[in-house]
Amino acid sequence: MYWRTGTNYVVLPLRRCTNPQYPGRPAGALTENVLLSDREQHEWWQTAVVYQVYPRSFKDTTGNGVGDLQGIIDKMDHLSDTLGVDAIWMSPFYPSPMADFGYDVSDYRDVHPMFGDLATFDRLVARAHHAGLKVIIDFVPNHSSDQHPWFIESRSSCENPRRDWYVWRDPKPDGSPPNNWLSAFGGSAWELDDRTGQYYLHSFLKEQPDLNWRNPAVKAAMFDVMRFWLDRHVDGFRLDAVLFMMKDPAERDNPPNRDGSQHMHKSLGAYESQMHLHDQGHPDVHQVLRDMRALLAEYEQPRMALAEMHVFDWNELGSYYGKDLDELSMPTNFGLLKAPWTAAGIRGVVDGLEAALPTGAWPNYVLGTHDDQRLATRLGEHGSRQAAVLLLTLRGSPTLYYGDELGVREADIPPDRQQDPWGVNEPTLGRDGCRTPMQWSPDPAAGFTSAHEPWLPVGSDCAMRNVQSQLMDPDSHLNLYRRLLALRRGSAALRTGSYLPVDPVPPECFVFERSQGSERVLVAINFAAAPLSIDTAGIAGRIAVSTQRVNEGNEVRGTLRLLPYEAVVVV
Repeated sequence: MYWRTGTNYVVLPLRRCTNPQYPGRPAGALTENVLLSDREQHEWWQTAVVYQVYPRSFKDTTGNGVGDLQGIIDKMDHLSDTLGVDAIWMSPFYPSPMADFGYDVSDYRDVHPMFGDLATFDRLVARAHHAGLKVIIDFVPNHSSDQHPWFIESRSSCENPRRDWYVWRDPKPDGSPPNNWLSAFGGSAWELDDRTGQYYLHSFLKEQPDLNWRNPAVKAAMFDVMRFWLDRHVDGFRLDAVLFMMKDPAERDNPPNRDGSQHMHKSLGAYESQMHLHDQGHPDVHQVLRDMRALLAEYEQPRMALAEMHVFDWNELGSYYGKDLDELSMPTNFGLLKAPWTAAGIRGVVDGLEAALPTGAWPNYVLGTHDDQRLATRLGEHGSRQAAVLLLTLRGSPTLYYGDELGVREADIPPDRQQDPWGVNEPTLGRDGCRTPMQWSPDPAAGFTSAHEPWLPVGSDCAMRNVQSQLMDPDSHLNLYRRLLALRRGSAALRTGSYLPVDPVPPECFVFERSQGSERVLVAINFAAAPLSIDTAGIAGRIAVSTQRVNEGNEVRGTLRLLPYEAVVVV
């Protein structure tokens, strides 16, 4: 490939695919040396593509209609070899009354019998590591279940030694809650306990009481939980709702949200009537995160912490890496979920984040989660294919949500089959539609279960959006993801290289360069419904991956011609 550098031209070698196991993945000593160098200079999570598994919906091996840990084990080769990701993140599998499907934990040190047991978990970790995959598990630090033994003791009396493990407060003189804080799931964040006459705080469901992280005993107990799983060889944690761990110690009322701006990546109904200044994100959380990072550093093999936080001020988000990069490995970046799906909207997020990141901090990007409408429904057919190219070529660590690689759509769940308690309280916010069973085959149960009826209905698009069918279709979503993942794995520029936006280009295009050493990769996305051309004078190469597969392999010399909505990677 030829790449323009000022008035000079540099000759760069084309990377060719010779690995039969991964079509599109280079092989040979040179590639291995490059990747080894990457690993020496970067932590594993900085070069990894993380795949989120929602255990209830991934694969059922017991015939009860609910996915389980053995199902993840059985599909490990698909994840590591067929798809080609680097790490799996599992949503909660702990014992739980399932008021919020596992995010209400009643035992932090065990596995819900529905999913298996600790022995099954240990086999899963061993199998993943054998397949070259890292394992990240969800850790829920802000709240437990109201059925957790700690809370049962805490609510038994005001004198119980564990009373201060949770946040209990007296009512106001008129009997109303201590302040105006709201639950993200609807209504007041305070629940009156008739037995003791005090309110307890719950930032989410009333069945999810908030732990009191200002109590050193709570912090010590939760850190011991983290060590329990680290000793079972997990590679990291995804920290749920981490900003809620520390609130204003004075517990002041939140002010009204007069301008209507959102503080999450989607509207939360009445919750957005307030500016959430005092019920989350208190600066004291930084010390907790530093202490967590120090805990992870106790382990010889590098461990990481990826944290959920809905922060859209890039300087503030950057602060959670820590002044000396001693806090989170990566705070989750939801910016692309909130951005307009336009060239300017997407570039604004990427450039803004890149400019604000502390030196040495590593970005990440998310476009699908278990809390959001399905990517393919939000963005449509063209947009979801553009999203695949974007996620897997930007600088940073992408997180993929199971099923998005198939272009699975949001399912329409009949009222009598709805499960999500959030949807019960706030009907427009139900999340069942993005949590339906993984679609492995076109049969009525999607190859997910032998049960007559899975826990949620199979999506209506299962006949065409399933693994079995898409593996046989070279133009499918799945094979687009496979080609991108293979290209990424063989490219030092895509895995760890620098990011540089390219100008001038048509306003409907987002074009950027990834480079490392002598390797250059050009990524171009056309957001327009019309064909566009980009002047690439001095640039020559070939289209390695395109959302329009017919163009793959085409030479690029002087002008890059893009079809409507086409996204390409030029090497």
